[in-house]
Amino acid sequence: MSEKPHSFGAADVQVLQRTPGYRGFFALDTWQIRHRLYAGGWSGPFTRELFLRDAAAGVLLYDPLRDEVVLVEQFRIGAMVDAQARGSSPWLLETVAGIIGPGESAEELVLREAIEEAGCPIRDLIHIVDYYNSPGGSNEYISLFCGIVDASNAGGIHGVPEENEDICVHVLSSTQAWQALQDGRMNNAMAIIALQWLQMNRESLRAAAMQSGVETP
Repeated sequence: MSEKPHSFGAADVQVLQRTPGYRGFFALDTWQIRHRLYAGGWSGPFTRELFLRDAAAGVLLYDPLRDEVVLVEQFRIGAMVDAQARGSSPWLLETVAGIIGPGESAEELVLREAIEEAGCPIRDLIHIVDYYNSPGGSNEYISLFCGIVDASNAGGIHGVPEENEDICVHVLSSTQAWQALQDGRMNNAMAIIALQWLQMNRESLRAAAMQSGVETP
């Protein structure tokens, strides 16, 4: 029989030193810490660099009547470095997303970004999950939603020029979107998580749309 797992929390970590580092569009600090061990006692002090990011939120835009998803494509520098070696592109197919501003909720952020990035007002918002994007080296925390929209007029080029956004909107059937994930063309975590959730919940979303009084195609 396996042993009962320990329940560690924030009180089981000691911050010995925090040294501010780079400050720019993002930030990077160096932390010296130690923490409790499963076998008992404490670890020795060790150092980690932590990439600091404000909390973010994303939303998968879905039209259950047309069974279509609205996705955005834009340049990402993180995908640029090894793109040639991997035979991939630094232009990624993604969900609408953004960084939550001061005094702004995750829900307010995705409602705003759906207009700015895709020109799609959200009729109903469904929470999917909150998660750490890369906790081994970053504090970035993401709230993910599904937004019910009318995709009939979605498309075009969007974004805020002052933020260097150049965003192309794509409307795909749910089948096409799922195939893009399976083919590796959907290669970022937020979009993968959102589409997997849609795959599990698609039928119930379409049934709810039918019950609202409008027939699904």
